[in-house]
Amino acid sequence: MRPNSGGLRYFGRIRNGTTPASGEAEYWGGDVLWATPEDLGKLAGDSISQTKRQVTEKAVQENNLSVLPVGSVIISTRAPIGHMAINDKPMAFNQGCRGIIPGDRVHGPFLYYLLKYRAAELNAMANGTTFVELSRDELAAVPVEFPSLDTQQRITQFLDEKTAQIDGMIEKKRALLDRLAEKRQALITRAVTKGLNPDAPMKPSGIDWLGEMPAHWEVKRLSFVAGVIDCKHRTPEYIDDGVPLVSTTEIKPFTIDYSTKRMVSEEELSLMSEGGRDLRLGDIVYSRNASVGSAALIRDDRRLCLGQDLCIIRSKSVHPEYLEHFLNSGGCLEQLNRELVGATFKRVNVDVIKKYFALIPPLGEQQVIVSWLNERLDDEFGNADRVNRSLELLQEYRSALITAAVTGQISGLQ
Repeated sequence: MRPNSGGLRYFGRIRNGTTPASGEAEYWGGDVLWATPEDLGKLAGDSISQTKRQVTEKAVQENNLSVLPVGSVIISTRAPIGHMAINDKPMAFNQGCRGIIPGDRVHGPFLYYLLKYRAAELNAMANGTTFVELSRDELAAVPVEFPSLDTQQRITQFLDEKTAQIDGMIEKKRALLDRLAEKRQALITRAVTKGLNPDAPMKPSGIDWLGEMPAHWEVKRLSFVAGVIDCKHRTPEYIDDGVPLVSTTEIKPFTIDYSTKRMVSEEELSLMSEGGRDLRLGDIVYSRNASVGSAALIRDDRRLCLGQDLCIIRSKSVHPEYLEHFLNSGGCLEQLNRELVGATFKRVNVDVIKKYFALIPPLGEQQVIVSWLNERLDDEFGNADRVNRSLELLQEYRSALITAAVTGQISGLQ
């Protein structure tokens, strides 16, 4: 073994995380930062200086919590594995993470970059039956090799400067995506609440947050124009090859991700589809949790199984695409936001969805609105796709740069 190579345990102290008892009020709301995989996953940069929740000194003492000194590395070791950051302030963490306090031969930021480029490898090492986890022993055994401390610091300075520049460009791309999404939202909302004719006579809608609507339109509860069918409240058994199951993870506005890895058998599909829950062409899948408020129309006859926390909205008398646009509009989301329940995870109940107000123009006008929106949204989604692709390229370049730097492939940094 070289002097600067071996298992990670020889180059840093690895600490496990803990969660104090949630029912002990004296443990929570203190001054000690307490990181979770959720906190790590939301970071835009490489460091962490604040957390969603904090604990008290009493919690630290009575639960023997590890509080990492500044400059340590915190890494999520339960799914998702590989989110990580350097702590800018002393910080405790939960059992979904592990902390690494760098030894004398290791520059903390260099260790962060080294582990960052090996995140895929760390994921592959994880094991578990109930949940996938990278154990303390597995993390401690990860083979690592370090250049001299001076070289580590030089590489870190180079990467800090370069990644800061890339992160600035990434942030601008993300801000542009947000503006494009806002533009799409405004376009849809205007069309399905005010119509396309600016000279159309208007009348009060009777709904305070909506104001006026075209005089020849009607306001109806969603249950009068569509069936709202809740999911089967049952956890299915998954198999390796079968019928894809769609969940809240796969539902986004106007989009169903058909690449889900969760599959069910024909028998399971029959059970999950009882009571009219068989997904059909023209149905709208609506998310009640996680991606809450997202509506996506089924546009082909691929077979799917409806997962939990979703419902089917099946049109009775409204053009399905018009209904999809309305459900994704600000007019509908305004109603949703007034009715969300739940503290940690926001959700909406089926009985509330049935009572949504829907603005209904004549059927022919619905078709005109759908055609008008589809034409314009094709262009808008095309713009977003191009920005997303450039964002992916920047992220790929960032990862490649880190890999090249920490593996000695950049001239002048060795």
